[in-house]
Amino acid sequence: MAETVYDGSSGEFVPPEEVTAADGEPLLQVLGLQVEFRTRDGVAKVLNGVSYHVNAGETVAVLGESGSGKSVTAQTIMGILDTPPAFVTGGSVKFKGEELLTATPERRRKVRGEGIAMIFQDALSALNPVFTVGFQIAEQLRGRRGMSKAEAKKAAIELLEQVKIPNAKGRFGEYPHQFSGGMRQRAMIAMSLALDPEVLIADEPTTALDVTVQAQIMDLLSEIQRERNMGMVLITHDLGVVAEVADRIAVMYAGRIVESGDARSIYAKPGHPYTIALLESLPRLDLKGQQLNTIKGLPPSLTNIPPGCPFNPRCRMAQDICRTEVPASVVLSDGRSSACHFTGELMQRV
Repeated sequence: MAETVYDGSSGEFVPPEEVTAADGEPLLQVLGLQVEFRTRDGVAKVLNGVSYHVNAGETVAVLGESGSGKSVTAQTIMGILDTPPAFVTGGSVKFKGEELLTATPERRRKVRGEGIAMIFQDALSALNPVFTVGFQIAEQLRGRRGMSKAEAKKAAIELLEQVKIPNAKGRFGEYPHQFSGGMRQRAMIAMSLALDPEVLIADEPTTALDVTVQAQIMDLLSEIQRERNMGMVLITHDLGVVAEVADRIAVMYAGRIVESGDARSIYAKPGHPYTIALLESLPRLDLKGQQLNTIKGLPPSLTNIPPGCPFNPRCRMAQDICRTEVPASVVLSDGRSSACHFTGELMQRV
């Protein structure tokens, strides 16, 4: 089935116009990305046609359960997948129109950090335990910017101050284990900003932090993004965080984008059963004393994805067609897309 547009007024599907970014060419564009892991248990189709784009100054949240392919997409963009077992088998990753998947290692290295930077989930593992935090930031500046030792130290301290680390000059010489979880994440943010990237990928940046610190880190990221007009990809499974900061959302399930579009529209009227189930699982203050909603079952094994729609074993709406045919991605009249056989029915709901 070819991609189509759903016309809400007529209730029919029509051929789409060409979909482009809001302000011309996007900073980052992922098109039809396919990645597989070749393991002893078989070939795992980890990414199956993933597409999204990021414009300057906007936040795109990539949302989904663990194992959906969110982080693998980010690692493919950054060029840091372990090969083997991972192999990119199709698709495209472009930064400002330049293809990255076929770029030379030297060019990929230059884009990594200066064009696109990444904050990893576990700051303690990402930071080298045998070097001070300040040294690790300064060395990046010396190696990539050609700064002297004194210039790099001064710039690193300024970066630590920018991410609101108290007594930045004194903490420049401390080791990662001497920082709290929240301070380590701030240090990782400082390191990612050292080379003035235009796109920042934040992979679960608030994992294992308490709620208060989570809010502080997200506020900090939003503030820095506004100041620098960066594009940001926020990888998360936290629906509350997404509601606060995202301009657009890409919902992933079993290596596919099942719904994407404007964050407000998706929260107000989701167009895919998986998105509906995710939103229904959010705790609500008006449901005191009632059992929390959950999504029954587990995501499928990526070495044995069920035929048809991969969500069909867990979907309340599943019918025979869902078990035999993979739904095409349908572009809705408001610019959103949804990969469901019953998108039209969902969008007709009051």
